[in-house]
Amino acid sequence: MDEKKLKRPSSNLTWLWWSLGAFFALIFTFQLGVWVAGDSSEGLGKKVGIVNIVGAIVSAEPTVKELETLRKRDDVTAIVIRIDSPGGLVAPTQEIYEKIKSIRDEKPIIASMATVAASGGYYIALGSDTIIANPGTIVGSIGVVINYPIMTELLEKVGVEFETIKSGELKDVGSYSRKVTDADRVHLNEMVDDMYDQFVTAVSDNRPITKEKVITLADGRVYTGLKSKDLGLIDLIGTFEDAIKMAGSMGQISGIPKTIQINKKRPQILDWLSGSLETKVSDWFGELPAYRWRME
Repeated sequence: MDEKKLKRPSSNLTWLWWSLGAFFALIFTFQLGVWVAGDSSEGLGKKVGIVNIVGAIVSAEPTVKELETLRKRDDVTAIVIRIDSPGGLVAPTQEIYEKIKSIRDEKPIIASMATVAASGGYYIALGSDTIIANPGTIVGSIGVVINYPIMTELLEKVGVEFETIKSGELKDVGSYSRKVTDADRVHLNEMVDDMYDQFVTAVSDNRPITKEKVITLADGRVYTGLKSKDLGLIDLIGTFEDAIKMAGSMGQISGIPKTIQINKKRPQILDWLSGSLETKVSDWFGELPAYRWRME
């Protein structure tokens, strides 16, 4: 009798471990299945692909991959880019813009603007066939900005000194530990002017506006969607639903078009790592040249 009592806890414990193992295996399998699924397509036939660009643009790779996946799919005959972004870093913005522009040679691609599509958000939209915005969408902010802190007075008060060994006068340009020189300002202004000219050229190349006219609009200010249409910065006033209907028509889809989005669900640990990276990037975001609109 005593031996049986001693064996029961061991048996129950084994059963518990097996149950927990099966439970976590089931959860992992389900999560992995969601992650690997790849898309959220429904049914057969032609579809409109949807790509969402939300928040600060700090990386081009995820969006470019989505666009390429939709480009390759035979059942996707048109694409809508849904933009709700104040812009972001210069190079990622340009990469996404170039990808969109290359796709429009193969499939119709519509840019639908949500709350804000300013600076880099607007730059991206320029690669599409048609740009649609709501009457109150914030559009524009054509320009480049770079800023960085100067902390020399604070460091002197604290009693901290920096010694920098550098290979050239401008190697540490933008450092917060020394005062800005005239050479620094000339160098950074030249770089910003170059990037600004690239933005202005992209606008004039893709919109029915001369470069001279674009320059008068490109002083960093923002416009409403309604005003943007009058200025020629966008094509139409309309909703996200309108953009999908237009894409369906351009993609030769009869009736209400079905839509498809690439499934972005991933295990939570990857979401956490991704979020940490974006937070870290935002910490030094202001020190890099950017096509962005600052709401401050």
